[in-house]
Amino acid sequence: MFWDPTFVILIPAIILAAYAQFLVSSRFSQYSKVRSTFGFNGTQLARQLLDNAGLYDIKIERIRGNLTDHYDPKKRVVRLSDATHNSTSIAALGVVAHEIGHAIQDKERYAPLVVRNAVVPVAQIGSSLSWIIFIIGLLMVSPILVRIGIVVFSAFVFFTLVTLPVEFNASSRAKKLLASMGMPSKELKGVSSVLGAAAMTYVASAATSILQLLRMLVLSGAGRD
Repeated sequence: MFWDPTFVILIPAIILAAYAQFLVSSRFSQYSKVRSTFGFNGTQLARQLLDNAGLYDIKIERIRGNLTDHYDPKKRVVRLSDATHNSTSIAALGVVAHEIGHAIQDKERYAPLVVRNAVVPVAQIGSSLSWIIFIIGLLMVSPILVRIGIVVFSAFVFFTLVTLPVEFNASSRAKKLLASMGMPSKELKGVSSVLGAAAMTYVASAATSILQLLRMLVLSGAGRD
């Protein structure tokens, strides 16, 4: 069986990703069992926060899955998962407020979000086709294809990096929004714990992409030998 020694470059990122996934799952599970004193479920909170921000035109939809919550800037819809839409838990309300944070970023044209949205098409290509182009370049001993693969994947790396300030800022906004509505500090600590764990998954994704790029560079150098 073929063994690629450059795979060891990814080991730190794999460990970090596994830890981040464990952390977000355990913390969401922990605070999903703690009911907030707010009196809102996820959908009600989303509507209230959107209205407070003057975003009356943004719709709220339910989406299947667990923690599949997201804001769609093109369709101007906040989609809440089965785990959050009807829940009154601290974990659910924190996730909902985070997504409203993205909607407010969009309204304010928050620069990192604008940049991230602009590079999404290229990043999608980079994540799916770059390695194919790169491997073909290695097999055909084509430096041009190898370089193209590296450049295209670099766009995906950039996407993961610019995602970090977008997500951190949305979490910061979420905590401020909840605090302004009077959420008790004890509950805010729970929200911070859940969102902090979620942020780790984005850090892990960025680390993985960086190390994959490093691996490409190592392989391209070995291919010239």
